[in-house]
Amino acid sequence: MNKPNSEEYRNLLVEVKQRIRSAQYAALKAVNKELITLYWDIGKMIVTRQEGATWGKSVVEQLAKDLQNEFPGISGFSSRNIWNMRSFYVEYHQNQKLQPLVAEIAWTHNLVILEKCKDAFEREFYIKMTRKFGWTKNVLIHQIENQTYEKTLLNQTNFEQTVSEEIRNQAKLAVKDEYTFDFLELADEHSERQLEQAILTRVEPFLQEMGGMFAFIGSQYRLEIDDEEYFIDILLYHRILKCLVAVELKIGKFLPEYVGKMQFYLAALDDKVRQPDENPSIGIILCKSKNKTIVEYALRESNKPIGVATYQIVSTVPQELKNQLPTPEQVAKLLQGIE
Repeated sequence: MNKPNSEEYRNLLVEVKQRIRSAQYAALKAVNKELITLYWDIGKMIVTRQEGATWGKSVVEQLAKDLQNEFPGISGFSSRNIWNMRSFYVEYHQNQKLQPLVAEIAWTHNLVILEKCKDAFEREFYIKMTRKFGWTKNVLIHQIENQTYEKTLLNQTNFEQTVSEEIRNQAKLAVKDEYTFDFLELADEHSERQLEQAILTRVEPFLQEMGGMFAFIGSQYRLEIDDEEYFIDILLYHRILKCLVAVELKIGKFLPEYVGKMQFYLAALDDKVRQPDENPSIGIILCKSKNKTIVEYALRESNKPIGVATYQIVSTVPQELKNQLPTPEQVAKLLQGIE
């Protein structure tokens, strides 16, 4: 038997491994969907039997005991989890929009969202984001506790005027109002260079906090214009929006002149770096603090898509965000951008 060409064999091995992983993922998705359907049906059966009946809590305790005896090798039939199944069905059975979505994420993720999110729009956001970015349970909890939903809906951008309608909602969802970099080992007082260097040592968690669909291109990205050099702090690429994203780091408060500098960078990127099949570049100005009114005025006349956000090193939860959310109609429209 002739030994296969090494390069041809490596290509074959790569293809086979990719196919196996694809099959494994499909199998896991099918198993998860079947499990969620099972738990849904059990919850429905309990609710249906309890309607008009005098059954109390003891029926769930007895059901859990009997199921564990009948299926000793299968987990998931504790009394607590059966109560979860009932709550799961009660919460979603009248929501035709979320019913098909819950089967696309794991049961443990569903329980986290069920427990920590009290609003249907908020649940839709975290279900879709978990599905889209493959968040682990711990990442999901972190995102909820840091109010990613509120910070995303309240972001400050000029995308309504500067981004095409086809990708506008996706672009709005790509920029948060505030980012939490609690994974960076920085003192309260730090320079812009120290902030940049700290991010470069923790690129992966930085990209996750930025939203999960960014790819890192470089730091101090060099632009040469008429023999003069300019440097963008961090350059990213958004895989869904298919565009370059320039990030400028500022350790103080937002100043209106930052918008002019970012417009210059975006114009240069679009002219010299952007590929023909890519969308226009987007800018994110990250500051330690900002005045929302000043940001609004600064962005109003800008003809380049720019978002202004703040960052914090220590995780804090601004509870007042919940009182500033857009109308339900605006939220529903924006959430259509997460697919």
